[in-house]
Amino acid sequence: MNQVINVTGQTMPAVGLGLWKLETNEVAEAVYNAIKNGYRHLDSAADYGNEQQVGEGIARAIKDGLCSREDLWITSKLWNTFHRKEYVQQACEKSLSDLGIDYFDLYLIHFPIALQYVDINDRYPPEWIFNPQNENPTMELDSVPLSETWAAMEGLVENQLARQIGVCNYSAVLLHDLMSYARIKPAMLQIESHPYLTQEALIRTAQSYNIAVTAFSPLGALSYVSLDMASKADSVLTEAVVIKAAERALVTPAQVVLRWGLQRGTAVIPKTSKPERLVENLSLSGFSLTDEEMDAISALNQNRRFNDPGKFCESAFGTFHSIYD
Repeated sequence: MNQVINVTGQTMPAVGLGLWKLETNEVAEAVYNAIKNGYRHLDSAADYGNEQQVGEGIARAIKDGLCSREDLWITSKLWNTFHRKEYVQQACEKSLSDLGIDYFDLYLIHFPIALQYVDINDRYPPEWIFNPQNENPTMELDSVPLSETWAAMEGLVENQLARQIGVCNYSAVLLHDLMSYARIKPAMLQIESHPYLTQEALIRTAQSYNIAVTAFSPLGALSYVSLDMASKADSVLTEAVVIKAAERALVTPAQVVLRWGLQRGTAVIPKTSKPERLVENLSLSGFSLTDEEMDAISALNQNRRFNDPGKFCESAFGTFHSIYD
């Protein structure tokens, strides 16, 4: 049975399927198989470039009677190029259309980074670079206050396009600032978190505001090896304390790390297209970790961030832009 967490009065499945980096030729089948195996929480984004195929998987599952739309919790995210108030609803409606649904359970600001607008008809998803045809293509920042973007996000709730709204990749300082002006309070903070990046103070800050927390990349380095942003040696799954807990509980190291995330009170959204991994990642309710195991895994913290714009933007997109101290 999938566990749930409270998101401002709504129940969200605590384990979801992350859709980042799932190829367009495999994602529809992966989504269908996930729903068939019991997943009801799908974490999408315009920038992933696969929302039409995600929608195909959802439509097929509903058509085959595996679930109804109301059974699903579907999240997507506002991309950086749509931060101005006049573009927020346009971006949300594009994702809804691609996914073949008429509302989001949760819609998030993807990064606290505003980039110059790129028309949907010119290039979609716009990604990070403003004009790839330039001799030296770079990111082009836009001067948009986060408060302007949030006000437009609130309009999505009022127009019944999103039932809940929230943010990704915000720091504690940005959360404090957001809570000072938000008419509709953020329901969710989505952040990178795993045993090498525990983010305890940030999670505690969010929870003090009754903001639920979702951990992306909950298994750490695995999603970043293929991008040359991590090596196989960075895997938390080979840590002795993780292996020891897995052996005691008769589960896999990945299940231990995901269970650690759940017992901290966060949702987790591991990514996979492999049928056996889909089942494994969802099978987290038949065991628990001891306090000693939880503490030992938390002690692995290195403040090691794999998804850091302050590092990848300069090397990949020609622009240094740090959002973390």
